[in-house]
Amino acid sequence: MNLRKNLIEWLFNISQKVYTNMFKHHKPWGITKQDLLTYPDESIGNHLGLFLEKNNFELIAKVERHDAYHTITGYGTHVEDEIALQCLCFGNGKRSIYLYGAMILGIIILPDYFPYYYKSYKLGRTANPFHHYDYKKLLHVNIHDFREVIFSKSYLKLKTSSYEQITF
Repeated sequence: MNLRKNLIEWLFNISQKVYTNMFKHHKPWGITKQDLLTYPDESIGNHLGLFLEKNNFELIAKVERHDAYHTITGYGTHVEDEIALQCLCFGNGKRSIYLYGAMILGIIILPDYFPYYYKSYKLGRTANPFHHYDYKKLLHVNIHDFREVIFSKSYLKLKTSSYEQITF
């Protein structure tokens, strides 16, 4: 299974750069991890900064919203979590070439996680739409209040912090 996960990681790294260059024409946020960590403690911005710090990441220009999805939903950064996050977003109504490719290849290459992917898809279907927001404008919003608007109470009970991996 590690070989399959490594293949997907390699495909993610290559395709993300190509996709960003070809399809993302908006301006990057121009915000660093350190900037985010200065936001109020319970804000989406601060939790995004904590997520980046925990994973030793920086925001990737023009695809910053993806890390905001991780922060809002609590999905981790393992390969299977990245695919599950795409399934959740698909269930929530998001559509993109990258999403389709990640989901299809992920499900084909890592079918062992199909129950996790399917539960994520169903969660996305039951959640209020969140994929369309301009998260740069929401960085000061209280993350707990935002999650309450998006997710059901049963989902929120699964969560104990903003950057823990979801388990079903």
